[in-house]
Amino acid sequence: MAAVADMPGDAAAANNTNNNKNNNLETKKSESEFTVQKLVDMFTKLNPLAKEFFPSYYHQHTDHHFSIINNNFADNNKQSAIDNFNNNRRRRNNFNQGRKRLSGRAFRAQREDSVRRTVYVSDIDQNITEERLAGLFSSCGQVVDCRVCGDPHSVLRFAFVEFADEHGARAALNLGGTMLGYYPVRVLPSKTAILPVNPTFLPRSEDEREMCSRTVYCTNIDKKVPQAEVKQFFEAACGGEVTRLRLLGDHVHSTRIAFVEFAVAESAILALNCSGMVLGSQPIRVSPSKTPVRPRVTRPGMH
Repeated sequence: MAAVADMPGDAAAANNTNNNKNNNLETKKSESEFTVQKLVDMFTKLNPLAKEFFPSYYHQHTDHHFSIINNNFADNNKQSAIDNFNNNRRRRNNFNQGRKRLSGRAFRAQREDSVRRTVYVSDIDQNITEERLAGLFSSCGQVVDCRVCGDPHSVLRFAFVEFADEHGARAALNLGGTMLGYYPVRVLPSKTAILPVNPTFLPRSEDEREMCSRTVYCTNIDKKVPQAEVKQFFEAACGGEVTRLRLLGDHVHSTRIAFVEFAVAESAILALNCSGMVLGSQPIRVSPSKTPVRPRVTRPGMH
């Protein structure tokens, strides 16, 4: 600390070399010494090795520096209850993340396997049913799922056909160009898997299967369009009565979906031509529904 005291004294002497009055020199010198002495007194009351004053390089030094600290202070290697809690929490979080990564990898592997077993079929005549399409491809192998979708850019439709194994999917590629209805279909390897339908929504009886034949699934519906307008749109476009309509949406998606049930199956077939038509401000997409529109269950009131 003596070196610290000399520096202000030298600075004071240097500033007064051109001053010819010794009294002023002595006065300034004594004031500087007094100020420096105050600083020395203040610093001697501080502990330069206290934790809050550790420079960053202290933590990167060798054990020599830590031995000095350990000789002068309590053992810092003992972990507090908070340290133990944080370490345990980190271990648990890392373990959970590992489990999530494993489940994520398993999910991706399962999805990739499903993609390899699936083909994409386009240019499908609008009168071709899923059953008929699956019947065509059943000659290649066991068909696990078949999903026909409306194409908003074409009067034709497209589909995804999933097989029980990759061999069936590879064999299905040879059916490209096969006439199905009035058009030859195109068959390509699929880039996506078929999203499974919740089995609780699937038809449970012959009556519900008949209801499905009269029902279409509509997506990309403008949120500003009310249910009554959706009903009027399909009745006008298809020339048939809509007997039941379920319009669904949430606060996350910018559009809504609907299940539209007609009085007759012919109207549902005509509704497939509505893909690409604008309802509100959005072009809608229409495809056959795999699920019936079940009547809402009315719960008995509380007494």
